[in-house]
Amino acid sequence: MSKDYILEMKGISKSFPGVKALSNANLRVKPGEVHALVGENGAGKSTLMNVLLGSIEPNDGEIIYMGKKVLFHSPHEALLNGISMVHQEMSLIPSVSVAENIWMGREPEFTRLGLISEKKRLGRTRALLDKYHINVDPKSIVRTLSIANMQLVEIARAISYNPRILIMDEPTSSLSDREILLLYDIIKDLAKEGTTVMFISHKLDEVFKLCDRITVMRDGSYINDFAADEITKEELIAQIAGRKISEMYPKIPCEIRDTVLEVRNLSHKGLFKDISFRVRSGEILGLFGLVGAGRTETMEGIFGIRSLDGGEIYLDGNKVTIRSPKEAIRHGLAMVTEDRRRNGIISNISVKYNISLANLSRISRGNIWIRKTKENGDTKALAEKLAVKTPSLNQPIGALSGGNQQKAIIARWLYTNPKVLILDEPTRGIDVGSKSEIHRMISALAGQGLAVVMISSECEEIMGISDHVIVFNNGHISGEFDRSEFNAKRLVQSAFDVNFKEVHEGINEENE
Repeated sequence: MSKDYILEMKGISKSFPGVKALSNANLRVKPGEVHALVGENGAGKSTLMNVLLGSIEPNDGEIIYMGKKVLFHSPHEALLNGISMVHQEMSLIPSVSVAENIWMGREPEFTRLGLISEKKRLGRTRALLDKYHINVDPKSIVRTLSIANMQLVEIARAISYNPRILIMDEPTSSLSDREILLLYDIIKDLAKEGTTVMFISHKLDEVFKLCDRITVMRDGSYINDFAADEITKEELIAQIAGRKISEMYPKIPCEIRDTVLEVRNLSHKGLFKDISFRVRSGEILGLFGLVGAGRTETMEGIFGIRSLDGGEIYLDGNKVTIRSPKEAIRHGLAMVTEDRRRNGIISNISVKYNISLANLSRISRGNIWIRKTKENGDTKALAEKLAVKTPSLNQPIGALSGGNQQKAIIARWLYTNPKVLILDEPTRGIDVGSKSEIHRMISALAGQGLAVVMISSECEEIMGISDHVIVFNNGHISGEFDRSEFNAKRLVQSAFDVNFKEVHEGINEENE
C-alpha cells in the first residue's frame, strides 16, 4: 500500500443475476485532491462507490483506506469511519425542516434532560449554511424548497459529518450556474481543509475546471487514470465511450409544418405570467433559463399537473381545457418530467410495466384484462428501439442506471403516440454516449412529424438541436431566437440577467 493514497480499491468485482457489474475495477485516490470518476451510465461508477460504502458486498477484491484493509457492511459504518456521500437522487425527508434533515439521527447532540434544544440545533444549522454561503432558511420545510436548494441541503448534510472522503454523485445536475459557482467554492474550501472529494459527473467541462485527477470506467472495468491537465476533452470522451463521438448534437433537418400547440397569455400567480408561444409539427422548441425561472412550471400547467390562473391552450387550432395529465394524454400531449426518481419511474416495479403504464387502455381488453402478449411485444420493441440496457424487461427499473431509466420513461410516452412531446431536462445525469443517442432520437422524432418542447439548462444542448428557443427569466419570456440567431452570449444574458463574460470567466478564474 502506498502512503500517497488515502483510498485504494483493487481488483473489485461484483456480479448480479445476468449482469457483471464490476470486473477487476481499480481506484486510487490521494488525500486532499478532487478526484473525478467518469464513465457512461452503467459503467460501474455508482456500484463501485456502493461497494466502498458497504451497500454492496463485492465478490472479489480489496479496499485499503487510511492505510488499513477494510470492508464496511453498511453506509452508516462507512460514515462513522469518515466517508460520506451525496447521492444523485435526493433522500431528504420532505415533511420536516432543513435543520431536522441535516442532523437526523444525531439528536442527542442537541438534547438535555431528554429534550431537544431547537435553538441549539437551528444555531448549528445556520452556522453550517453560513460558512458555505448556502442561502436557505434552517426552519424551512424541505418540500417547500426548490430542487436546487434541496440539493444544497443534501450537500450541507454530508459536510456536517466532517468526512475525510466526500463522494458527490452528479451534484450540479439540478443547480443553476450561480449555484454551481457556489458549489465550486465549497469543494475548493473542503479540499484546502484536507477533505478528499470524489466527484462523479457527466459534465466534462466541470470535471476539467474542478478536478485534479480523473479515473475512467467502462463496462464495469477500470480503463485509465491521469491528471486532468494530461488529457483533452476529446481524448477523455474517446476513453469513456471506447469510440470517438464527433457529433454530440446530431441535428437532422426536418420539414416544419403546421402549428400543433399554441398557448396564449398563460399565467399562474407567483410562478409565471403572460406566457405565449407555439410549436409546430417537425419543430424542436427549446426552453432555456435558470432553474426556477418558470419553464417547468409553465409546461406543468399545460400538461394539467398544476392549475392555470389565466390563458388559453390550442391544439391543432382548437381551444382546449386541460385539468389533469389524463386529459392532456387524451389530447395527444406527453411529458417526461425533470426528476425521474420522484415523478417518473416507479422504482420497485418492472421495466415493462413502467413503459406500458401510461397506455394501459391500448393493451387491455375491455379496460379490464391486460393482453400480456401485446404488452410484452410492444414494450420489447420500444426498449430495443431506444437501446434500454437491462438483463430482462421484468427487472425492477430501480436497478437500472440513470440513463437507462430515462430511456425507459421516454419509451413510456412514445407508446402513447403523442402529437406533442415535452421533455424536461431529458439528458440530466446522462453520460456522453447516451446523450448523443437521445439527441439523435429527439431529432428523429421531430423528423417523423412530432412537435417537441425541450427544457434544458445547458446552453450548448439548447442551441445544438433546437429550431427555435424561448428564454425564461423570473416567470416571464425574456428572449426569443430562431436557429439562425442562436448565440450563447444572447441566450445567457436573457436567462441570467447578468453579463455572459462575468458568469463564465468567473468560473475559470475561481478554478485557476
